[in-house]
Amino acid sequence: MLKLNDIVAGYGRTRILHGVSLEVPQGGLVALLGGNGTGKSTLLKTIVGLVRAQEGSVELAGRNINDVPTENRATLGLSLVPQGKEVFAAMSVHENLLMGAYHRRADKAGIADDIESVYQRFKRLRERRQVPAGMLSGGERQMLSIGRSLMARPSMLLLDEPSAALAPKVVEEIADHILALRQTGLTFLLVEQNVGMALDIADHIHVIRGGRIAYQREVGDGIAMEELREFYLGGKEHA
Repeated sequence: MLKLNDIVAGYGRTRILHGVSLEVPQGGLVALLGGNGTGKSTLLKTIVGLVRAQEGSVELAGRNINDVPTENRATLGLSLVPQGKEVFAAMSVHENLLMGAYHRRADKAGIADDIESVYQRFKRLRERRQVPAGMLSGGERQMLSIGRSLMARPSMLLLDEPSAALAPKVVEEIADHILALRQTGLTFLLVEQNVGMALDIADHIHVIRGGRIAYQREVGDGIAMEELREFYLGGKEHA
């Protein structure tokens, strides 16, 4: 579904990504692991058009979308759940969800159905639907960020470190929600630092280091936590 071909990108004259290539198949769940400053968030921003690819191409369903504006990429089915559980803090949970469907605000019946679907999936959001989003816990804000992205009716979710700063029990809950959403046919690119979570839910693992893919392997193909950590933290390169 998504194919990145030798992506070079950065900010001004500073290059962050140096020829990144990866594929996410339809219905797949691919994880991109890496530490701070390795280029993970820059890659997501390049996919959605917030950062322009200086070289290479971003393809969605076989179409080169390099020149497609960010807002139009959303209508093609891409939805980014940004790092930091970003919400509109002064708005209620319900109002945040409505913002996720702003581009199709005329579809009142469809929006009402989609909000009900989000409340069915994230029951705590229903309980707190009139609470200002800034008063939610970290886990609840992450659920709201995902729920708001679902309001755009995406075919692919790009998740930027959904486990960051969450307690282990909440991380497990978020992982369960991701797996449940996958059963609906959604495709995922998961950017994470949490190796354990990625191994639990992903089909394929990529490790990015210094703006380059240093390691890639299918989960279940003899992959071991110790081996993955060696590529993730060390200087070894994968053949």
